[in-house]
Amino acid sequence: MNATTPHDALRSRNLRVTAIRLAILEVLGEHRHVGADQVLSLVRTKLGTASVQAVYDALHALAAAALINEIEPAGHPARYELRVGDNHHHLICRTCGRIEDVDCAIGASPCLTPSSTHGFVIDQAEVTYWGTCAACAGTQPQSS
Repeated sequence: MNATTPHDALRSRNLRVTAIRLAILEVLGEHRHVGADQVLSLVRTKLGTASVQAVYDALHALAAAALINEIEPAGHPARYELRVGDNHHHLICRTCGRIEDVDCAIGASPCLTPSSTHGFVIDQAEVTYWGTCAACAGTQPQSS
């Protein structure tokens, strides 16, 4: 979020400031790559109550307003994060589902140059790296 506070961020996108939206932004500030069910649980911990529908609606509104990023890895439920607007990529462990951020693969956004654009004006590239994390592989990460 580029705004100074969650209130400002919501207002800058012409969204109503609600307790659920603020709680979601707070949760995503504390946890990275969180699934909707975990967001719901953490929001309920913060607020005492929140309906499933209200949390899902708020997640969709925040993603549509580009205040949060929705990651949809193939075969896995959607995850949410605050990191938006920088066209970063993700590493996903096939065993445990852990997700880590990876900065742009090469050069400036959109990071990749396709062999043909087919007439498209490309503004974003989405790359997902799949593998096994060090904990699941029983090894220590190698330095690059």
